[in-house]
Amino acid sequence: MTKAPTKGLRKPPASAEPHREGSADEPTRIAKAMARAGLCSRREAERWIADGRVNVNGRVLTTPAFEVSAKDKVLVDGRPLPGKEPPRLWRYHKPKGLVTTHSDPQGRPTVFEKLPPELPRVISIGRLDFNTEGLLLLTNDGALARHLELPANAWVRRYRVRARGRVAPADLERLKEGIEVEGVHYGPVEATVDSIQGANMWLSIAIREGKNREVRKILSSLDLTVNRLIRVAFGPFQLLDLAPGAVELVKRRTLVEQLGPKAARELGLSEGPQERKERHRVAKAQSNTADET
Repeated sequence: MTKAPTKGLRKPPASAEPHREGSADEPTRIAKAMARAGLCSRREAERWIADGRVNVNGRVLTTPAFEVSAKDKVLVDGRPLPGKEPPRLWRYHKPKGLVTTHSDPQGRPTVFEKLPPELPRVISIGRLDFNTEGLLLLTNDGALARHLELPANAWVRRYRVRARGRVAPADLERLKEGIEVEGVHYGPVEATVDSIQGANMWLSIAIREGKNREVRKILSSLDLTVNRLIRVAFGPFQLLDLAPGAVELVKRRTLVEQLGPKAARELGLSEGPQERKERHRVAKAQSNTADET
């Protein structure tokens, strides 16, 4: 595909600050607009732009450093950018034997192939390994995904683990100080033994970072071989009795309560004082018009 010049598109000044959520006419970074439409994460959007898959006002975009508004015609793979939907979050019980990706070079089944057809286009918040099961959070909103994944939020990920072997309580106690495995430093880990069944033991593990294969690597360093790994909670959101393969929407009110008022407003989940004032003003004007007629 021949890439047309991008002259005429709006490039933000280097000193511009990121736009907060506002009216539909407010310019916003193209990658953010794609994420807010539920197409992909911001990082994926940047890759799609580099691959020439995004067209703005008839021109192929070659850089993510541009802003668009509701007046612009944005096409992704030749299709119009979907209208922005309210941010939503789902709990999903990922079964063992699925890859948390939209496509797999090895041809293994993916999480997104197995989701109910009525679900909109969603992205995962973090990942679970092929052989790991349990709670996976899904969202239609890239900004919400990024917020929930931020290390600064340090939401605890809790796991139930079945592992072969034995471990001394003192070794588990030392994990609270963090541990280095194969040159990688892992933060504090809470670990307790729940029960022993033959050659196996069940443990409860709590971590905050969620690095690649973190639980398996840490327990392996203690000569434990993980043979079942179930995530039972991500921050305040829990697996509970959700059946394998089932998806359940998190109530908007619950999501707002857990995020807090400031983050909820910034992510478009609740209105701030200005939005509330404007809504009341419009309602009053409509009421006065009705009285006059």
